[in-house]
Amino acid sequence: MAPRLKPAISTANIADASDGGSAAEPRAPPLFCYSKEPLLRATNPVEERVIALIEPTAAGLGYRIVRVRLSGNRRKRLQIMAERVSDGYMGIDDCGRLSRALSPVFDLEDPIQGEYDLEVSSPGIDRPLMRIEDFERFKGYLVKLETAQMINGQRRYKGEIAAVDGDEITLATEHGEVKLKFSALSDARLVLTDKLIEEDLKRAKAAEAAAGAEGSDEEETP
Repeated sequence: MAPRLKPAISTANIADASDGGSAAEPRAPPLFCYSKEPLLRATNPVEERVIALIEPTAAGLGYRIVRVRLSGNRRKRLQIMAERVSDGYMGIDDCGRLSRALSPVFDLEDPIQGEYDLEVSSPGIDRPLMRIEDFERFKGYLVKLETAQMINGQRRYKGEIAAVDGDEITLATEHGEVKLKFSALSDARLVLTDKLIEEDLKRAKAAEAAAGAEGSDEEETP
């Protein structure tokens, strides 16, 4: 069943008002490692299959798939978060371009039973962190992390990314540094702050300026 396309972009998602449960806990819980990869980009086999189907097309257009989520019962919604590999930006035109490119892929492979809406969006300002590279990129920013299992009676953490060493993340919290394995995480995202908003605006302006310069070059080409 072919999807009904609904390109969308989310550039300033409202952050959760709660602090994610970062109550007073031991200052540095022990490292906790899993043999399986964290369920971040996909949470079930259907989403994993969708990622496998669309990544080659997205990569060919210069986009990186951030995550895929399938929700709803009677009328399903397939949300695909993506960003440009070059600068991490994802505008409305980018969403439309990727949607049009993916539509034939879904028509041909039909990975989801029944009718569903396809929504392509940006990761948003308070974006999820899906790869260890994302933690490197956003060192010094405030994040909320959740582990798949309890670690010393705690699953939720909030603090600044202090360091990334291999697959180990050091988080500076109100109660001291916490070291967590990337493979232990079940959820991770940035917290909306003034610093984050300012940096996102700078990136958006730079992307718009680059697009404008590219358009001018094309107009001047005989």
